[in-house]
Amino acid sequence: MNLPTVLDLITEREATTRQAADRLRERITTLTAELAQTECELADLVTTRTTLRGLTAAEFTADDPAIASGPYQQILHVLTAAPTGMRAKGICLALGVEPSPKHVESTRAKLKRMVNRHVLTEDQPGIFTLAPKRT
Repeated sequence: MNLPTVLDLITEREATTRQAADRLRERITTLTAELAQTECELADLVTTRTTLRGLTAAEFTADDPAIASGPYQQILHVLTAAPTGMRAKGICLALGVEPSPKHVESTRAKLKRMVNRHVLTEDQPGIFTLAPKRT
């Protein structure tokens, strides 16, 4: 092989390698942008989780499972006067809330949360009563 042929081979190889390096730089730029977007989304999710935990901490006290917000206190007041228990629709009526399906379901969701917090019991399906005091 003569020197010009070797130099031509090196020039070809250099051009091919330069193109490969350019493609890799483009991929790095694209991946860097995707990574930045993903990191922003992760930060947003962390903020959302923190905010939701703060909101629910205000709704439920940490050391007492009693419900602190107004609507939950109203439900507790109604159930205190009904020792045999009540259905969600009956609680809506007792609170003076229109017993439309959306209000009944909203009330039922609150009642279920209170059952999960051991403030209420649901011994019979759909019948909610105050939970016995724990000592």
